[in-house]
Amino acid sequence: MRVLLVNTNERTGGAAVAANRLMEALKNNGEKAKMLVAEKESDRITVVGLDHAWRQRWHFLWERWCIFNKLHFSHNGLFDIDIANSGNDITGLREFKEADIIHLHWINQGMLSLGGIRKILRSGKPVVWTMHDLWPATGICHYARGCEAFKTGCHNCPLLPGGGGDTDLSYKVWQKKKNLYAGSNIFFVTCSRWLESQAKQSALLTGQRVTSIPNTIDTHVFCPEDKAEARLRVGLPADKRIILFVSHKVTDKRKGMDYFIKSLQKLAADNPEMKENTVVAVMGTHSEDVVSSLPFTTYPLGYIENDHSIADVYRSSDVYVLPSLEDNLPNTIMEALACGVPCVGFHVGGIPEMIDHRQNGYVANVKDTDDLAAGIEWVLCEADREALSASAVHKVALNYSQQSVAMKYIEVYSEISALKKYIR
Repeated sequence: MRVLLVNTNERTGGAAVAANRLMEALKNNGEKAKMLVAEKESDRITVVGLDHAWRQRWHFLWERWCIFNKLHFSHNGLFDIDIANSGNDITGLREFKEADIIHLHWINQGMLSLGGIRKILRSGKPVVWTMHDLWPATGICHYARGCEAFKTGCHNCPLLPGGGGDTDLSYKVWQKKKNLYAGSNIFFVTCSRWLESQAKQSALLTGQRVTSIPNTIDTHVFCPEDKAEARLRVGLPADKRIILFVSHKVTDKRKGMDYFIKSLQKLAADNPEMKENTVVAVMGTHSEDVVSSLPFTTYPLGYIENDHSIADVYRSSDVYVLPSLEDNLPNTIMEALACGVPCVGFHVGGIPEMIDHRQNGYVANVKDTDDLAAGIEWVLCEADREALSASAVHKVALNYSQQSVAMKYIEVYSEISALKKYIR
């Protein structure tokens, strides 16, 4: 079976990481898989980039301009919504023609337009679409943020100035998606049971096939190793306890840096002695921007691309904290658990599916910085660290191994291929 995975980026972002890992898992389990991206960044023969980079740039800029106009020329929320009004036609590519399955991932920001997706569906090839956020099931947003309009029909969008009324941009895109999905052969896959539940409540996906399959991870790369040696390799102190925060963009409000700061401030106020034996490591872009706000000595690590170096950062840590306000199935929590690092996060999205409370980490009440601080303190000062670490590694082996995830996707591919033959 030849599978073509389509994602906007090759390396940047959680969806890119997940798609890459799935491609390797499929290949390691006997399937032929390639990945199509807007712009190729590596020399891997299994990754194909689109020709004419200027054309992709044009699609991106035109969509952003249209959104910028609808936002009344404000940059606030410019990347919170996507309208897929401009994108590439991939149906003429050799890789597309050779594929038995077209597997869409995160295809926003000029990669595919709704018109381009329509051409894919009209080609007759079975389509699987992994939802890395809620966008395929809403009008224009990636996360609903408490809005429930997607359950009946997006309109009067809170992300648009003044809402825009019943004929606003979200309503128009909603109608286009509704027409696109009608009678189509798409199998939607979410990365968490939480997102599956959200998707099934969307009026857009009524009658569509939706299931959940978690992301996978290479446990040969992300695995426990000697902590002291890992710290030496990444330049972190050997004699301190390390609290880790990771996000592609550290200042992304959705990832909860404000709550991380407040919880550490409480931790430092209640336990002043911790300032002598505890430090913070922050990995991701803009990490240097938050150093002055944190009450502990902080090491801004910036953005790291190499998986082996990333794994060393996790291994160096004593606890990983991700107080996201809305999230699907964060790769970072999976990576930390695979390296045997206990995790602390809020009870939101798919996070409680990953962190088993007081078994491999601590699940705090949503937006409760006192509880978040208590969770960090429990992991660092009270819990059985060896037991937490062993439980974390076991969780990953049981749920996120390459073989387990690949076989679930292969079953989906077989099902949708069989259905397509039946329809014909």
